[in-house]
Amino acid sequence: MDLKDIKAVLKLIQETDVEEIEVEQEGRRVRIRRRGAQAVVPTPSPIPSLPIAQVAAVESAPEIRAATNLLTVESPMVGTFYRAPAPGADAYVQVGDKVEKGTVLCLIEAMKLMNEIEAEVSGAVHSILVENAQPVEYGQPLFLIEPA
Repeated sequence: MDLKDIKAVLKLIQETDVEEIEVEQEGRRVRIRRRGAQAVVPTPSPIPSLPIAQVAAVESAPEIRAATNLLTVESPMVGTFYRAPAPGADAYVQVGDKVEKGTVLCLIEAMKLMNEIEAEVSGAVHSILVENAQPVEYGQPLFLIEPA
């Protein structure tokens, strides 16, 4: 679905009393709501819930940070988290690795684009809070870094 198609759907919804419409074409889905904070929301296929261990790791992250000087690397977008540049390749970083400012920590795939997430400080990787190929939300903690 391209921008022209989305504009056509927007025009259609403006000319009717429909408050919400969802269109799926070639595996891509767009939901448009007349009311609400988000007018156009691309939604991926259903996202599985996080395993219990991941939920516990994410929930305990604030407690770990409070007890130490660890810095959190958060997801700047919604997408899919990848620890390596390709399937079967070595992960960018492991727990305990030393990183410099600008070191690539992971990839987040969003709308078929691979976005490199880099360390904002030099230090050591203390924790990796997300499993490979798992969906992530905006602001979700990904890594804990112990500054050098």
